[in-house]
Amino acid sequence: MRRTTRITTRILAAVAAAGLGLTGVAGCGGRQDTASTDAGGEVTCEVGTETRIGIATGNATGVYFALGNAYAEQVSNAPGSKVKATAAETGASVQNIQQLVAGTYAVAFSLADTAADAVQGTGSFEGQRQPVQALARIHTNFTQVIVRNGAGINSVADMRGKRVSTGSPKSGTEVIANRLLQAAGLDPAKDIQAQRLDLAKTVDGMKDGSIDALFWSGGLPTPGITDLLTTARGQVGFLDITPLLAEMKKINPVYEESTIPAATYGTPADVKTIVVPNLLLVKDDLDANLVCVLTKALFERKPQLEQANAAAKEISLDTARRTEPVPLHRGATQALDNLNAAK
Repeated sequence: MRRTTRITTRILAAVAAAGLGLTGVAGCGGRQDTASTDAGGEVTCEVGTETRIGIATGNATGVYFALGNAYAEQVSNAPGSKVKATAAETGASVQNIQQLVAGTYAVAFSLADTAADAVQGTGSFEGQRQPVQALARIHTNFTQVIVRNGAGINSVADMRGKRVSTGSPKSGTEVIANRLLQAAGLDPAKDIQAQRLDLAKTVDGMKDGSIDALFWSGGLPTPGITDLLTTARGQVGFLDITPLLAEMKKINPVYEESTIPAATYGTPADVKTIVVPNLLLVKDDLDANLVCVLTKALFERKPQLEQANAAAKEISLDTARRTEPVPLHRGATQALDNLNAAK
């Protein structure tokens, strides 16, 4: 039954994508890029030859995956485009950056805190600064912590001894989950029964009672969370984690407080939580003209991205440059200059 549910969830995600006209090829891992390195000189925002790129996204029932497929579609089908993009399901932020640097993908979605760790050589990248830069700041990820009713969990500290999904290995969700647990005085390796699962498997576990709580960092709405709160309504609920914000900000000032509106998932009331921005990343030596084309497509095709997921409504020229401490790629800077001049 559990396997059937998981397969059904993935099929529904695929059907939803098909209904929105998303034809980007998901799950196409492996080295596939033909993008060249930056030769310097003037940025013309023109790609002279046919170029293939891969985009690293996240779990199949998450927002990264939905937006990544839509973005690949829009880049590939833009009038006169010589860039053909495909999107792949991945474990998300940490893995995405590792594979971006390895050359497997040309573009990667990442949480801003994980990206900051990468360029500073901290956290999961301790002692090894990663050669990545930003294409743009995009939507915000909301930390969504959900517990089963009756599990006796009224705070993160109450997760001691419980079966808790901390997200896919090497994901931004796992980074935030472990930091929240530590902020609550718990050791993620010893004090909980950690389940390092992707969102689809996590949702299955919450439904069948094999998991007591989950952490998820994603845009609004996240399809997998919608599925859980629809099918298990009355059996699960959100946990307010904002009492841990002060400790989280000591780790990285990028963490902020925000609210998940009740209308997002049909909850009885708004839910306070901790949020962190998302960035699109590229290697620092990627061809500047290609980066310029990719950046322009993100903003010029924004209406189509919004059809894939409402989180794309947050994509804005007003906040696109706010990627510190991750520097903007020079190709992205040129694209944003051009777009602002045309406003």
